[in-house]
Amino acid sequence: MSAPLRVLLVDDHAMVRSGFAMMLSVEDDLEVVGEAANGAEAVVVAREAQPDVVLMDVQMPVLDGIEATRRLVAEDLGRVVILTTFDRDDYLFDALAAGASGFLLKNAEPEQLVDAVRVVGSGSGILAPEVTRRVIERMTTERPAPRRPAPPGLERLTDREREVLVLVGRGLSNGEIARALFLGEATVKTHVSNCLAKLQVRDRVQAVVLAHEAGLITATEG
Repeated sequence: MSAPLRVLLVDDHAMVRSGFAMMLSVEDDLEVVGEAANGAEAVVVAREAQPDVVLMDVQMPVLDGIEATRRLVAEDLGRVVILTTFDRDDYLFDALAAGASGFLLKNAEPEQLVDAVRVVGSGSGILAPEVTRRVIERMTTERPAPRRPAPPGLERLTDREREVLVLVGRGLSNGEIARALFLGEATVKTHVSNCLAKLQVRDRVQAVVLAHEAGLITATEG
């Protein structure tokens, strides 16, 4: 049996941390190894606790979740899942750019929270569907692409892989991509994995950022 995934909870409200801890503690494959009340404290605790996954609030005193995410990713101190009440947070794209591996709404069902920890802990990324669409909308309308040069790996993609990348960038799940392209879901999963490897990004969340910044996603799409 493999070791449990180690989880760090970061939120400035003790009751929120307590609630998340209760949800996760009943799972045999998950272990809460620390808590922090702000981003600065999170970095300190993460250096000691060495979590696999960090559940991170955005709006906190001392150091917000975006800068904390940037520091944690820079030091490879765990993969970050941003927990947000999306309507109040205007910084999700910044958190994506900082290296967050996932987004989840705070009102998500317990099963969604547990699944998110497992998915991100296994090396994948996750975006809550209702968050994904709105993040993409902001990327394509409110925040124009920065027109950075296309990453070298983009030229190595096959036509099908590029097609899959565009759909990933629009927020579609593997199942939705499979239906759109009349492919098997396992085939789509393989294409996504190939895209991530060739583009040298950690997960599909970062692929969304890359697809946007490479100009593959436009305001008129999806």
